[in-house]
Amino acid sequence: MPAINDTKIVLVHPLGYLPEAAGKDISRKANIMPPLGLASIAAFLEKHTFTADIIDCYARPDSVRVIRDYLLAEKPAFIGFSCTTSSFLDGVRLAAMAKDVLPAIKTVFGGPHVSALREKILADFPVVDFVVAGEGEQALLELLSCGGGSEALSIPGVLSRDRQGNISFPGYPEALVELDTLPFPAYEKLAGFPDAYKLPIFNYPSTPNTSCITSRGCPYSCSYCDRSVFRRSFRYNSAGYLYNHLSYLKDCFRIRHVNFYDDQFTFNRKRIDTFTRMLIDEPLGITFNCAVRAEHIDLDLLRQMKAAGCWMISLGIETGDENLLARHRQNADLELLSAKIRLIKKAGIRTKGLLMIGLPGETEASVKKSMDYVFSHPIDDFNLAKFTPFPGSPVYEKIHEYGVFDEDWEKMDCMHFQFVPNGMTKEQLEEYFLLFYKSHFHRSKVLLGYLTMLWQSPDSWIRFLRNAATFINFARSNKRLGA
Repeated sequence: MPAINDTKIVLVHPLGYLPEAAGKDISRKANIMPPLGLASIAAFLEKHTFTADIIDCYARPDSVRVIRDYLLAEKPAFIGFSCTTSSFLDGVRLAAMAKDVLPAIKTVFGGPHVSALREKILADFPVVDFVVAGEGEQALLELLSCGGGSEALSIPGVLSRDRQGNISFPGYPEALVELDTLPFPAYEKLAGFPDAYKLPIFNYPSTPNTSCITSRGCPYSCSYCDRSVFRRSFRYNSAGYLYNHLSYLKDCFRIRHVNFYDDQFTFNRKRIDTFTRMLIDEPLGITFNCAVRAEHIDLDLLRQMKAAGCWMISLGIETGDENLLARHRQNADLELLSAKIRLIKKAGIRTKGLLMIGLPGETEASVKKSMDYVFSHPIDDFNLAKFTPFPGSPVYEKIHEYGVFDEDWEKMDCMHFQFVPNGMTKEQLEEYFLLFYKSHFHRSKVLLGYLTMLWQSPDSWIRFLRNAATFINFARSNKRLGA
């Protein structure tokens, strides 16, 4: 048996499906986001004398061979996987392959899917040696420090098996990590960064660009959101840390635009006020996008954000049916949301709406209300997700009461209707999904807006034209209402 390196771990972001299908994946063509969680963990472990490398199968679909070659050459003691629900089974396949190559290697799984299902993962998947439930930095450091031995049974946040095969989970850590104490993510560990990663088309003005996360958790409790990793905590980096992070991205990687991938970027108004003033007083030449809730923006703040380089703001609309919205989130006030959409436009910032179709309680009438709502507001772009009840979300526990749910993990990616609400059919949902997008792109204001992207986001048009055949084939492969 080959010797292994006790100070080394390789962190893997699974693709989620067979590599040969990557070229036809419309979501990959539109958006490849760096695995920032793995990059944060890698930076933290490297700070504490371990060597942590990253293999991102999503950005590099040929990575099965890369993983095998890495294991043979480097012989790490651990291989870690960060998985969503749709990528988990691919991670299991890669873990089995890793054990075939290096029988002594220990497999660790983290991410929202395993954090939600915890003991079930170890009970049903023998190839998984350890599960990290919740934040990964400190738990993984302690696991590597003990070599995965019997001491792992008492590490907070780590699920493992004792010698009799009994599953142990000592609970979560008492204290959560202070985000400003963490090093910046190890972007340099991501092969091809930043050019290998792409923000959604028409969602940025310039390249190179990247994503950035400045908070963990959320203060709200929507029915469809998975809370298993950060549970009910909500923390964020300080304005100074945030400014220094952007400065680092610019100096080391030439980044010109950043998408802040936070659920509630403006929740602490003072933080964003300070941060944007810093950008105005000492410009970095970086523009940015962010996501907000209507309750946490005002015109003065929006105008200051615009002056600091804010290019686009995303708002979670979810549905244009206020009664349906009230079933799934707090403060379901569509009139307030309407007013804030108009304030964003008044401040001169591009606006994007985030919606779902197929929520429990959805009807034909509610879908039409969503379409009417979006089309009656100055929304430049929108993303329509196919509702998926993920493990760890409140609605998951009783989802079978609300409709028919096919829990096929590999298809639970918000690109498939795995859940069909009572009173509707999958065919209806697919038809309305296509009609929603088709109607959006038939509006003259929208077409004019995308035309302006020729000079506002020229790289987006280059990518669109380069992949036009893929987009057209995707549209043709779906049933069209009235086509």
